[in-house]
Amino acid sequence: MRKGQNPAKYVKEVTQPQRITVAVLNHIPFLSGFYAEMLDVLKACLGSIWQHSDLPYDLLVFDNGSCEEVVAYLREKQDEGRIQYLMLSEKNMGKGGAWNMMLSGAPGEIIVYSDNDCLFSPGWLSRSVQVLETYPNVGMVTARPYRTNPELYTETLAWARQTAGATVEEGQLVAEQTLAEFNRSLGQSEETIDEHYRSTRDARVTYQGVTAYVGASHWQFCARKATLTQFLPFSMDRPMGQVKQLDQRMNAAGYLRLMVSDPLAMNMSNTVSGLRLDQTKAAVGNKNKALLEFPPVKRTLLALYDAIFKWYYDR
Repeated sequence: MRKGQNPAKYVKEVTQPQRITVAVLNHIPFLSGFYAEMLDVLKACLGSIWQHSDLPYDLLVFDNGSCEEVVAYLREKQDEGRIQYLMLSEKNMGKGGAWNMMLSGAPGEIIVYSDNDCLFSPGWLSRSVQVLETYPNVGMVTARPYRTNPELYTETLAWARQTAGATVEEGQLVAEQTLAEFNRSLGQSEETIDEHYRSTRDARVTYQGVTAYVGASHWQFCARKATLTQFLPFSMDRPMGQVKQLDQRMNAAGYLRLMVSDPLAMNMSNTVSGLRLDQTKAAVGNKNKALLEFPPVKRTLLALYDAIFKWYYDR
């Protein structure tokens, strides 16, 4: 038999979630090898969100089977009130499985998604939401311009060319250094970066006084929850490599895919050093760094790493 009355019956109201949920997906299975600096990367990512977000938001972190040290850090930050929603998965569900839970479970009307290796600059959040709410039928907005696959933004470009009041410019519009900085973070060689810059171009649109670049990407985006849930659930049989399905589906459905006009988000990859070539603080000495950057050595080691990763995870 019940003893007393549940005190919750006498609570007249509950705290409402913020309109915006910033959702970060994290996976750090151990702190060695490729993941040696990833806890520092995660801390930098979350720190830049806490420091540079200029609109009210709740922070949701989905941890996808990380090691004990990482989970302890996340729990500590939740206890401090820095993380409003912490979702812990015992095992790695892959990005698709995590998205199914985070994107459907996030309480905000607007979801601002980020991988755990993004570094944000002041104004990144308000600028993303501004584009989302100015342009019609927006699917997703990424917080920096870079060059994406034109096949994934055909509908956006068609809309821009056909819409009265929208002005379209095409050409070499983004500063070469801005593009190169991002591509270096992906491990691309200077030769590849130069060739990509020469062989591709940008599309920039201005609508109702707000300028944006055409394109977006699944690694970081701002979107309405009502839009994202149309594409759930994601059925992916690998932990990585299939997430561009979101980009493809949004384009096929006719949604606009846009980027803010300034580089307000940066990819750190798996290290907090070397965000820019002139600020590299490598953990190895200068001689070793020069050796590792020597093109034949770099290509060989990266190919070996790629092969090992596929042996373990791409099955």
